[in-house]
Amino acid sequence: MIIFLKLLLAHLIADFILQPSKWVTEKERLLHKSRKLYLHLFVHFFCMAIILWDVALLPMAAGVTLVHGIIDYLKLKYQKNNRRTAFFLDQFAHIATLLFAVWLWQNDSLGGLSFSWRNYYLPIVTAMVWLTIPCSIVIRTIISSWSSQIQFRSTDIETKSLQNAGKIIGILERLLVFIFIMVNHWEAVGFLITAKSVFRFSDLKLAQDRKLTEYILIGTLLSFGMAIVTAIVTQFILQHINI
Repeated sequence: MIIFLKLLLAHLIADFILQPSKWVTEKERLLHKSRKLYLHLFVHFFCMAIILWDVALLPMAAGVTLVHGIIDYLKLKYQKNNRRTAFFLDQFAHIATLLFAVWLWQNDSLGGLSFSWRNYYLPIVTAMVWLTIPCSIVIRTIISSWSSQIQFRSTDIETKSLQNAGKIIGILERLLVFIFIMVNHWEAVGFLITAKSVFRFSDLKLAQDRKLTEYILIGTLLSFGMAIVTAIVTQFILQHINI
């Protein structure tokens, strides 16, 4: 389990946080001829090597990196116009690869939840990294099918917001929800949701667009929902750890 969490953390960092959008654009255009594809694979291997910090596990990291490159190439080649489905299939394949690699390398790694005290906080770190940029990208991908139905007018509040403010607010609210639940203060989560609703109500009242209201509501509920589920899963893992 500990090896899987380390691989997952490396994947979240390399595939989301350390991969700029311009790299993705170049990979989509040049496919296997793109230097950014191989640079991305190097970053992926480097992150795994650093987080695993075990020379004996480097062959496994190299194998995961190779499979990662094949999956990325297949996604880039066949995604065409169905990018949302391709994205989720790609991520599912990556996670399945990590699980298979752990099972293949150490057959009992998935069976127990035995951690050393030094790795006790690894689930918390992994969860918090997931709730930042990776979660933002997943939410944006989920609601992307409705983006074309929204017509942002010059009077809409969304067009007058600070650059990247929505993404930063989303990350902060998910982290706050996660922290509140981890310290068993659910009432603070309710307060945060209420405060967000009050501010959003005034914004949506100015926009006067039902589709925009529904669009923002879906994104907000997804954001809070993912943070809540992540916190509950993290608590479950920590409660079943044998130190």
